[in-house]
Amino acid sequence: MRNQFSRREFLQKTGISLAAANLLMGLPSFGWSTETSPKKRLVFIFSPNGVIPDHFWPKNIGADFDFQRILKPLEPFRDQTMTIKGIGNLIKGDGDGHMRGMGCLLTGIELFPGDVQGGSDTPAGWAMGISVDQYLKNQLQANTDSQTRFGSLEFGVMVPDRADTWTRWSYAGPNQPVAPIDDPYQMFDKMYGQAKNREMLASVLDDLTDDFKKVEKLISVEDRQLLDSHVEMVRKVELELQTELAAKDQRAELDHAIPELPPNVREDNDNIPQITKMQIELMVNGFVADMNRVASLQITNSVGQPKMKWLGIDEGHHGLSHEPDSNEDAYEKLIKINTWYCEQVAYLAKRLAETPEPGANGSMLDHTTIVWTNELGKGNSHTHNDIPFVLVGNALGFKMGQALDYKKVPHNRLLMNICEAMGYPLKSFGNPDYCGDGALTGLT
Repeated sequence: MRNQFSRREFLQKTGISLAAANLLMGLPSFGWSTETSPKKRLVFIFSPNGVIPDHFWPKNIGADFDFQRILKPLEPFRDQTMTIKGIGNLIKGDGDGHMRGMGCLLTGIELFPGDVQGGSDTPAGWAMGISVDQYLKNQLQANTDSQTRFGSLEFGVMVPDRADTWTRWSYAGPNQPVAPIDDPYQMFDKMYGQAKNREMLASVLDDLTDDFKKVEKLISVEDRQLLDSHVEMVRKVELELQTELAAKDQRAELDHAIPELPPNVREDNDNIPQITKMQIELMVNGFVADMNRVASLQITNSVGQPKMKWLGIDEGHHGLSHEPDSNEDAYEKLIKINTWYCEQVAYLAKRLAETPEPGANGSMLDHTTIVWTNELGKGNSHTHNDIPFVLVGNALGFKMGQALDYKKVPHNRLLMNICEAMGYPLKSFGNPDYCGDGALTGLT
């Protein structure tokens, strides 16, 4: 379909809202997309406290790799999955193992000296450099062809209110931690701008639907299907949010009769599964509307202590992770916990795989890569060797469907690979002392 109006003329003639315009402007029917190459999206997912290596890493290397218990949920995505063993966070300096594991994970550089004391190690502060997600956000936003409304969105699940090195892995620059948004309602408000007022919240879908009707005769059948899919996703999220708001209202009416709880005790531990799925749905919505090309999902935090009662586990995760391997009960519970984290990665992959890529062939998983990682290789040893790195999706152009083992290389080099695959090669990322051998070979 030929482009009959300029963007400004189109907005004036149709009277559509800015919320609808953000999605409509990228549809191929209007021919306004200036990008000559497919979109590339990147999602970083964090889960804490290490893994159980014997039930995590494939026994076989290469294309004939096998899925151990923890990674079984990703088996449906075998051809789009890559496990990378032998990647170590070799950054030294101040801070305990969890602090350096968290603060150096995406930055690849040391922590500043500080006054946050962890364990028996020296105290530390924030990271000394920018994280890879924020670096790539800045590069994408600097290019008019890849600019989006937000650039990146940082999602969280049950991240404590306190701000310290254990709770932040994304950095806008030295000493500049980026706080994730772990309240789905707050994230909805940021994305759609109408969550504070219940009447405005209820009108979000109606407004978007009216706007889409104004242009449905101007777009192709394929684009109409995309818009219908987007409306359906927004409706689903909106209904979930309204249900939760109603429940909150009921609880608020009883607040005067309930004693004040002690600080830092989370009332919604048992809602972690629901909150995680709500955040994933919002993330997919944002990608469909091209609000951002980079996202992160931080599920709890380093030394996180969620009690996964929905798995029949009453103990806190971090406490269990310190138990020796000889504690068979704790060992089995940790396998279940890490399998649950993998299920969340698989759910995001599924949602992306079943969502058509707007304006291009294939699914959104074909244009997105998920990078799932952890601050430790193993919890009870606090090792930074064999940091879990599992990739799902095809955006980076890596040769997926294989298991790799680099034995022991700095994770800085993998961060360089990610930047290069996104179109922004670097001679180093983070501390250059760990980048002398360049980006890893064998990924493509």
